[in-house]
Amino acid sequence: MSGPNPDPEDDKITGLEPGGGVPPGETPPGEASTAGPQGHEEHGTRKGTQFLWIGIIGVVVLLCLLYFIGYILHFFG
Repeated sequence: MSGPNPDPEDDKITGLEPGGGVPPGETPPGEASTAGPQGHEEHGTRKGTQFLWIGIIGVVVLLCLLYFIGYILHFFG
């Protein structure tokens, strides 16, 4: 049992060949689909911010090393 076609616009589609194929030139080019703005910047962080974080991490590591060296040498409690 077959029913009527649920898509009434199916008869009005242009460019289809018999069997459902599409002839060359009927589809838009794929490379233009993402050419618009993406909604955010993709340049990454600034150089100054990177060096700031590396410096902060270096200071924390240095303070931890000084604390443990002082603990080993019995400067703290």
